[in-house]
Amino acid sequence: MVRDTGFPHADAENDFLRMRRRQVLSRLSRWLRREPDDVNIILPFDEVVAALGRLGEKRLGLQVIPIDSIVGSVDKTRDFDRLFRPTSGRVRERWERLALAQRRGEAIPPIDVYRIGELHFVIDGHHRVSVAHALGLRTIDAYVTEIRTRLSPTGIHDRGDLLIKDYRRIFLERVPLTGEARAGISVTDPWEYAELGEAVEAWGFRLMQQEATFLDRPTVAARWYAEEFRPVVEMLRQAGLIDTQTEAEAYLWVTGERYRLIREHRWDDEVIEALQAQRRPR
Repeated sequence: MVRDTGFPHADAENDFLRMRRRQVLSRLSRWLRREPDDVNIILPFDEVVAALGRLGEKRLGLQVIPIDSIVGSVDKTRDFDRLFRPTSGRVRERWERLALAQRRGEAIPPIDVYRIGELHFVIDGHHRVSVAHALGLRTIDAYVTEIRTRLSPTGIHDRGDLLIKDYRRIFLERVPLTGEARAGISVTDPWEYAELGEAVEAWGFRLMQQEATFLDRPTVAARWYAEEFRPVVEMLRQAGLIDTQTEAEAYLWVTGERYRLIREHRWDDEVIEALQAQRRPR
């Protein structure tokens, strides 16, 4: 709860001290839970864009945006944590001036942000966002520039999530799937996107050798999904070889095991029996 004693200067000072206490307690709590160091770092705009793939931008002008949608920054600032709480006393003087002006009802200039999906990244206005959090405001005025990206930012919560987005973006450049096929391929370990990309390219090379013709990446991707991936996944389901993993993860596992056990790139009853035996408890 935001306290109002009727003395704006004292209230502004208390606002800052309250936010600093929360930040310190949050840091201590993360240390006790042994959470990764990057969990509470403001998401860096450039890393998010690099992971998602930038297509273009469009100025949307002045808008009212939710405070909770502001998750990142263009600057690699260490002055504020993920919830825009001050991480030191270095910003105190400027912070308290803004808090005092806000409490007095003075006009506060809009902030500037980039928008990716429903997420916002501060270009200018970190202190204003921090003060808005402290005062319990739910919205803030902002000049918005929308950034269009190849991949959706859905699922990004911290810097660790960027890695899997980046590997997926690279995979889809190598294997340009579309529509249902694009949406249906997913793995939880970022490195498996690289392994899957290699597997598709190898499959496409064998296909071109077999048909003695050149096939571009979109054609290889579409044919791999229709002629290899879907039939294999259906066969694995019928054989009970898919359980908790994604279809792509199951495909990667069985194709690797198939070659290790059979040393051939074929699918038949012998292969399935060998894979089933491999999965049985010993």
